Amino acid sequence: MSAPPLTPDELVSTAGERELLEAFLDNYRAIMVRKLAGLSGADTHRRLVPSKTTLASLLAHLTEVESSWFQRRLGQRDLPDIKPGWRGDEGWDIDPDTPVAELFVRYEAACAESRRVAAGLALDDTVPHHRLGRVSLRWVYVHMIEETARHAGHADILREQTDGATGFDG
Repeated sequence: MSAPPLTPDELVSTAGERELLEAFLDNYRAIMVRKLAGLSGADTHRRLVPSKTTLASLLAHLTEVESSWFQRRLGQRDLPDIKPGWRGDEGWDIDPDTPVAELFVRYEAACAESRRVAAGLALDDTVPHHRLGRVSLRWVYVHMIEETARHAGHADILREQTDGATGFDG
């Protein structure tokens, strides 16, 4: 029996720091998208826990977090300029009629813009932060890996409750 193909995070086992951070974040971004793939809008918006956490709201939240850290903080842009009509709910209050396809488009666009902003910075570049004083691109990458991986775990549980699918691809 042959070994399974290497996963994106395994492919960078000897890479430099930046490539490693980017690969881990992109891996968890892709896992989040796969967690919702193939589900109906009703399934992604279904509340299975008492909180506002649904598969759809997890993706909407991560879209907001991407915009907040990369565009707002690192790109030094005002969030209302990035997301007109932003209510400050961090994506949790999502309209149940929002099509899943639209959520995918928004998330992919936010991730693409995050990559664009990050490409213009060195890992040691810092920007002001209202609570922390300053944050580096390196810190933002680590924070976003943690945030995205944590919510991918939540999505894994919700997906299993929805249709029994488990693992990175289900």
